[in-house]
Amino acid sequence: MAEAIYLLCAVTSLVAAVLLLRQYHARRTPLLLWSCIGFFGLALNNMLVFVDFALLTGTDIALARAIAGVCGILALLYGLIWEAGR
Repeated sequence: MAEAIYLLCAVTSLVAAVLLLRQYHARRTPLLLWSCIGFFGLALNNMLVFVDFALLTGTDIALARAIAGVCGILALLYGLIWEAGR
């Protein structure tokens, strides 16, 4: 059951990123682009969680998961702090 939830989280983040990218192409707002990049990073993080816990049970890829998550959050923070103030 946990593996299904990991996949659903990854799919949800990926769908959010695609929807944000579609809106970015329509409006060209930098905040939409940074949010899209952030959600792609979070989707990658969720996919790596699934791979780590469901597929590679003997291997620990926590560092790769952490890097993907931090990059996603940093992209969101950059977009919210610096681009929203324009």
